[in-house]
Amino acid sequence: MQQLTVHDVQHLIANAAPAERPLLLDVREPWEFSLAALRLPQADTLHIPMQQLPARLAEIEPGRTVICVCHHGMRSLQVARYLEQHGHEDVINLQGGIDAWSQQVDPAVPRY
Repeated sequence: MQQLTVHDVQHLIANAAPAERPLLLDVREPWEFSLAALRLPQADTLHIPMQQLPARLAEIEPGRTVICVCHHGMRSLQVARYLEQHGHEDVINLQGGIDAWSQQVDPAVPRY
């Protein structure tokens, strides 16, 4: 598992080939996702709250780059480790989470 800064993730997403679009796996609660979601045209977003992940693991395509996102990067770190334990090899944790993204990349994404 890699831990990347918001700028590294922004660069990775911007430079991904169309056939290799990463998956943004947002593991926050529904109210958090509706309040401040990342909507990036160069990546696909899948919202699975952390506690639902074991039941919905099959929704995450094997072999795909998965960028795990939460509020500050702690839940997503746990999820990234879980994904690796279940065979996913290209897993990235967004350090600082959506809060860091709001502060350093896109201030239009609300902070909470």
